[in-house]
Amino acid sequence: MTVYDELTARGLIAQVTDESEIKDMVNNGKAVFYIGFDPTADSLHIGHFMALCLMKRLQMAGNKPIALIGGGTAMIGDPSGRTDMRQMMTAETIQHNCDCFKKQMSRFIDFSNDKALMVNNADWLLGLNYIDVLREVGAHFSVNRMLTAECYKQRMEKGLSFLEFNYMIMQSYDFYVLYQKYGCNMQFGGDDQWSNMLGGTELIRRKLGKDAYAMTINLLLNSEGKKMGKTQSGAVWLDPEKTSPFDFYQYWRNVSDADVLKCLRMLTFLPLEQIDEMDSWEGSQLNRAKEILAYELTNLVHGEEEAKKAENGARALFSGTGDTNNMPSTEITPDDLTDGCMDLISLLVKTQLVTSRSEGRRAIEQGGVSVNNEKITDIKAAYTAEDLSADEFIIKRGKKKFNRILFTN
Repeated sequence: MTVYDELTARGLIAQVTDESEIKDMVNNGKAVFYIGFDPTADSLHIGHFMALCLMKRLQMAGNKPIALIGGGTAMIGDPSGRTDMRQMMTAETIQHNCDCFKKQMSRFIDFSNDKALMVNNADWLLGLNYIDVLREVGAHFSVNRMLTAECYKQRMEKGLSFLEFNYMIMQSYDFYVLYQKYGCNMQFGGDDQWSNMLGGTELIRRKLGKDAYAMTINLLLNSEGKKMGKTQSGAVWLDPEKTSPFDFYQYWRNVSDADVLKCLRMLTFLPLEQIDEMDSWEGSQLNRAKEILAYELTNLVHGEEEAKKAENGARALFSGTGDTNNMPSTEITPDDLTDGCMDLISLLVKTQLVTSRSEGRRAIEQGGVSVNNEKITDIKAAYTAEDLSADEFIIKRGKKKFNRILFTN
């Protein structure tokens, strides 16, 4: 199976501009491709995960990735998929986020010996002269055509700022610069980026001619990967300080039965033959498939040691086997007690199982909180130092969130 055939079989490709050209490039290690990451937070999340895995796959096949950090475009804000304008960030915040991205990406991509590049579009965007942009770049874009782009159409009724309207031009200019400076001949992105990606190839064609245009290929990633990156409570982060390795493991352990094989194909590096054998799995076997998925992805992001800890912690909680020491835990000291006790609502807030006392109160009243597998419905429930010092004191909220209390004098 060729590299391109495997990408297709794994469900990673939604659309390309020139399939025969892209097959030749990726199969023969001739692709110099980029994917952009706007640093809107101080951590990547699993919405970025499929893009990082794709970069890793293609690098393993001899192709060269360029990770483009959007230090410049982040000052404008991508309107794609949004109903309102992004909050403006300071240059200092953007730089901090860029630094965090670099550290996390290095777990996926080998940047040694020029095998991959990491560049920041602030290096060329921030020094642009406004009049030069209007004359040299803006002249090649039709406003009528830009307004037909989905990313703009959905914002027209509620309002689209001129600031955001320039995002397509800036992203297109990125591809133009990367093509000239680094020989970048391919760009990848999600379906919400398609119009921006086509804008880049059109700019290169108009500025540099048909020969250059023939080597700029757009590969549209399957949008399912981006959908996997969100939960009801927000993003699942790759930074262990924002989403613990255990919680990261649990997120994948709890994917739906309908999604588990799709995730295994798109996001893991397990052989397709092994995954195909799971197609007939049902019931408890699907739970095993979810454990495999969770372990593989936690290992990829956080390393083997953390993956094993998360696996053991999950088994200890849900099946009575494994090491309870690997569960998420919170340290409680005598200073946290009031009159020798700590009430359950305060414990829920301290362990971050809830974000506020009112949320904790509602969770208890609705029967969603248990202590050592006993459901607690009394909002005045409280525990002494002796209670909290027990060998195991585990608070659970709902079916998926729990924490082990460690009382220290």
